[in-house]
Amino acid sequence: MNAFQISGGKPLRGSVRVQGAKNSVLPILAATILSEEPSVIRNCPQLLDVDSTIRILRHLGCKADWDGVGRVLVEPAGMTLANIPEGMMREMRSSVFFMGAILARTEEAKLSQPGGCDLGPRPIDMHLKALRRMGAEIREEGGEIFCKAAELTGRDIYLRMPSVGATENIMLAAATARGTTRISNAAREPEIEDLQAFLNAMGARVSGAGCSMVTIEGVEKLHGAEHNVIPDRIVAATLLSAVATAGGDALLRDTRPGDIAAVTSALSEAGCAINIEEDASSVRIRRNVRLKSMGDIHTMPHPGFPTDAQPVIMAAACTAEGVTYFTENIFPKRYNYVSELTRMGADIHVGDRMAVVNGVDEAQRSAGRGNRSARRRGIGCSGAGSGRRERG
Repeated sequence: MNAFQISGGKPLRGSVRVQGAKNSVLPILAATILSEEPSVIRNCPQLLDVDSTIRILRHLGCKADWDGVGRVLVEPAGMTLANIPEGMMREMRSSVFFMGAILARTEEAKLSQPGGCDLGPRPIDMHLKALRRMGAEIREEGGEIFCKAAELTGRDIYLRMPSVGATENIMLAAATARGTTRISNAAREPEIEDLQAFLNAMGARVSGAGCSMVTIEGVEKLHGAEHNVIPDRIVAATLLSAVATAGGDALLRDTRPGDIAAVTSALSEAGCAINIEEDASSVRIRRNVRLKSMGDIHTMPHPGFPTDAQPVIMAAACTAEGVTYFTENIFPKRYNYVSELTRMGADIHVGDRMAVVNGVDEAQRSAGRGNRSARRRGIGCSGAGSGRRERG
């Protein structure tokens, strides 16, 4: 489907199950090749990135198939290749996870620079530096990366910033390395904890995920395992933001409230009623009055406010009473979507890393749409429809 047609104006009501986390399942699928035994991954979201990862596994020589709804069966015994073609690498950013896993399995790997969304520079130099420190010889030529390591050795590795991808790639490479690897300033996202859980189910010895120090004691061999992927906190944040924007009453089932505390806190400040249900795995949100300003929102590495939830929360802030200030500290191009919100009547000013959102009501949105329509017809509307303000 190339387009969605949405008829608005109705509150959202009902109950919905939150799908498995994309950012967990991709490195977990890459981890399956660390063993020659089959693994079963449950609660996999049926997304293009998951399909792309399955194609990479098949290219490497593994058997990988959907085995029922939300289940992927991986049989890695037949893996014979150690390279990923450029076309497959370009399909998604997360293809880089295979670097550490392939190197650990075959002692060599050939990949190209990964693709992904255009959110600004996201170099993989921390990945390469860490693998070199563990004993890998890495050569970069013409956009291709050649890795070789007869034996990976555990090391103390400090990350200059808590990169999720670098933390996970090191964990994959270190699981069967000789000795102990300690990652300082490691990323603390829930997806790191989920990868740790799967690796340990395979027989690895990983500890500390969720903290700034992750320790991996290398083992000689891993075995297959079964694993349930955690709920997707960004999907949960999106659904919560949709109810906050449209109004209504909804129950999100199969989620982890602690993973989305920064988001629910912002929505509570805006006037939404947020309740954690007795089963501690469901969140209920109700909104029947106009939203209020959310104050200042700064995106930060976990447990701070997630950058991936920033766009959907800003959409909700567009109709809130008052001004909400956003500061994007992770991806410099995260505000690329703002022009589309302003086309819909939003009053947003972006400068460097800050976005100032002045909430508008329905009358203002209608006036903004009318002014833009007039401009398209060539009618002068000096000053109308822009409504942009500096923070002052």
